[in-house]
Amino acid sequence: MTKAGRSCGLVVAWLVLAMVLLGGAAAAQEPLIADASNSPNYRVEITTGFVGTDVVYFGAKEGPGDVIVVIRGPILDYSVRRKQRVAGIWINTDKVSFGDVPSFYAVASSRPLDELLPRSLRVQQGIGLDALDLPTVKSEREGDIDSFRSALLRLKEQSGQFAREVGKVKILGDRLFSTTVHFPANVPTGSYFVTVMLVRDKDIVSAQQVHLEVGKIGADAGIYEYAHIQSALYGLTAIAGALLAGWAAHLVFRMI
Repeated sequence: MTKAGRSCGLVVAWLVLAMVLLGGAAAAQEPLIADASNSPNYRVEITTGFVGTDVVYFGAKEGPGDVIVVIRGPILDYSVRRKQRVAGIWINTDKVSFGDVPSFYAVASSRPLDELLPRSLRVQQGIGLDALDLPTVKSEREGDIDSFRSALLRLKEQSGQFAREVGKVKILGDRLFSTTVHFPANVPTGSYFVTVMLVRDKDIVSAQQVHLEVGKIGADAGIYEYAHIQSALYGLTAIAGALLAGWAAHLVFRMI
């Protein structure tokens, strides 16, 4: 299927499903209801040749208000090291470790975040890169932590795992909304949590969480699981394979 065909199909699917959700929302008098499309069983499947994918989040809201969508990947710890040139050699001189860092992070909003929520609430809820809390768990220096925090954000942005810009949530007819989130080829595997919030009068009046699983399938999944569950045996197998390949190459060169 062509890219245009896929896009058209997504639009049609979103409209149909959103109308169903709208009817359900009206019947149940729910202020907000959200879901995801084009991700079977709420799962992004990574196979050989995976180049990234887009997932459309959509829904319906009752009454006035704006919509903010926050996507967080599995929580991990990261260490940031600073290299300095000492006696002509580049060595690691400082290190700061950060904990409870989302491995993937993206935000989409129907209007600029500063217009919708006060900064104190954004910091409390972790809405926006400028409001994202990155607590330190271990530091080999007392000061200058902000430069290490900025370096971590920069590295995550360069990898595509932190979205640089706030995405756009489109609102149709004051009720239906949708946004498209891009997951890059290097998207981390694990459980993702997508929080959809209805904002009114600079406050969050309703929120719903949509679960998403990102995982490998096929041969890649088997190798990945083997490497993590049987790491020692996997290492020995890799060494044995490398030795065997070297021995085979040696025999070939002797015959030439």
